[in-house]
Amino acid sequence: MVHPKAEKPGYAGRGPTQRQLRVGELIRKAMVEVFERVTLRDPDLSGVPITVSEVSVSPDLKAATVFVMPLGGKGRGKVIAGLTRAAPYLRGQIAQRITLRRMPQLMFQIDTAFDASSHVNKLLQTVEPEYGWTSENTENRFEGPKENGDGA
Repeated sequence: MVHPKAEKPGYAGRGPTQRQLRVGELIRKAMVEVFERVTLRDPDLSGVPITVSEVSVSPDLKAATVFVMPLGGKGRGKVIAGLTRAAPYLRGQIAQRITLRRMPQLMFQIDTAFDASSHVNKLLQTVEPEYGWTSENTENRFEGPKENGDGA
């Protein structure tokens, strides 16, 4: 069933509301605090540092997707499986830390932004020698290729 507002022109394609962003940031901060202070007993999560990069909340605030990445990027499948098993416990811990009328259901997903930024860095490293850029000479980095000095 299509949401009634989704049929209105201009509604589809809008970004998240201020409320969604605010609730997502509250959940993200609380999730970080839980990971820092609470020891999770799941064998797939014990001793694994986890980065919470973003929390995306649905428009009705009933579901939240938590984008995570284990330190070093290893064991991604195990971490997601462990977090999914621990979701009810984590939801309760977060509900103790923030005040919301209704705590969203938590879903976990690996954050691919880290992989994308790594790919962009590799691409930039291949372009640097072509333009004569080095890591020490970055002040004129975005002015284009060097000219041969004839004023043209």
